[in-house]
Formats: sequence, structure tokens, C-alpha cells
Amino acid sequence: MIGKIIRAADITKDDLVIEIGPGIGSLTQFLAESAAKVIAVEIDKSLIPVLDDTLGGYDNIEIINEDILKVDLDKLLDTNYKNIKVVANLPYYITTPIIMNFLTARKKVNSMTVMMQKEVANRIKASPKTKAYGSLTITVSYYAKVSLAANVPQNCFIPRPNVDSAVLHLELTENKDVKPKDEELMFAIIRDAFAQRRKTLVNSVSNVNKSDISKEQLIEILKSVGISEKARAEELDLRQYALLSDKIGGK
Repeated sequence: MIGKIIRAADITKDDLVIEIGPGIGSLTQFLAESAAKVIAVEIDKSLIPVLDDTLGGYDNIEIINEDILKVDLDKLLDTNYKNIKVVANLPYYITTPIIMNFLTARKKVNSMTVMMQKEVANRIKASPKTKAYGSLTITVSYYAKVSLAANVPQNCFIPRPNVDSAVLHLELTENKDVKPKDEELMFAIIRDAFAQRRKTLVNSVSNVNKSDISKEQLIEILKSVGISEKARAEELDLRQYALLSDKIGGK
């Protein structure tokens, strides 16, 4: 499994790797052998002496004893390295905020290769018109191209967890195919749409950002971009949400 993660991350000697949650350093050693430098961020203070011992033979590893959600990412990513890649076995209960913090950081990383609960992975890579498809799917797809690197069965872990896991590779893209005029408005529409996903878009997004757009105007906007007035949140892809937000923003 470590080999699959290393191959999916495509680590080279030009890369700075940010590892989140190194644990006892099993993956960290392999990352250090392939990368120019590894910065391992570990919240558990009791593991620092273990990491110092297991990784003592490497001169290209820096260990930071901090909570990744409290780390100043602008400072962490302020580097002259050619590429920055994130590799992590993410704590399942904070998977989404960690991913979003890196995706929206001022200085972009090149890629993220991350292990997470399979249910969350399925939501991130879901297709429109499916139950798993939601605001997380669309938001991640705006910033990155997503691919499945590996499925991870429960017996890969000691102790064995109660859930299956998966490794996703997120390749961050600078030149977006979808470029809304107002990102904030687009994401507000997406949030409102999925907050009431059983309702039609006409009923769920007509009051987005407290705009004075009427339902009749919204129906006309939907028709103008080829969307049915009976459409629900899960029926639209990222491109359609961008078109919708541009139309609403232009009113």
C-alpha cells in the first residue's frame, strides 16, 4: 500500500512533500528517499521522540509538532522548491477541512495524495445524479482533477478499523476550464442548492445572498442555460453551476 501511495504521488527529487499525520514514520521514510525534502506535521506530542528515532538517519526530514488545521499554510508553503506535494493518511473526522484548506491556500500545492474513509472518497469522486454527489464533489472538482489511486481494505491496518478506506490523488489545476465571474456567488448557490437538495433549484436558490431575484426570473435564467425548471441540485455539473451563477450575478 505504501508503494501504491508513492507511485500515485509521483514523488521526485525536485519535490517538497508535506506529510500530514506521519504516525511512527513508516511512509515518511519512503517519501524521504524519493523527495528533496519532507515536512512531517504530527499533532501527537508523544510520537515526536519515536519519529526522531525512526527518522534519525535522514537529513531531509523536518518534523513539526502542530495541528495541521492551525498551521499557517502561507508560511508552510513559502518555499523555493519547484513542486509541493501533500501526502497524508488523513484523520477521518477532519478530512474535509484539511483538503479544503490546501485547495484554497494562497500558494497552491501541485497535488494531494490522501488516504481517507471510503465513504468520503466516494463523495468526492461521485458523478451527477447519484446519491453521493454533493457540494463537496463540485467544490473539489473546481480546484483539482480527482482519480482513485487505491482501495484500502480494513485488514491493511492494525488495529483494524470498522470502515474501508481509499487513496485519492488530487491534481491541482491552474488553468480552469470553468471560470465563473464570481466564485463566491457560485459557491453560495451550490451550498444553498444542496442544503435543500430535495427541492427544485427554483425553490432552493431563489434567495441566494438575499438577492431580489424572483422565481419567475430564475425560471427564465434556468431555461436560458438549458436547465429544466424542475431540476434539482444533483442534476447539475460544475460548468452548469458556473453558467447559472454568471446569469444570476448579471441580474
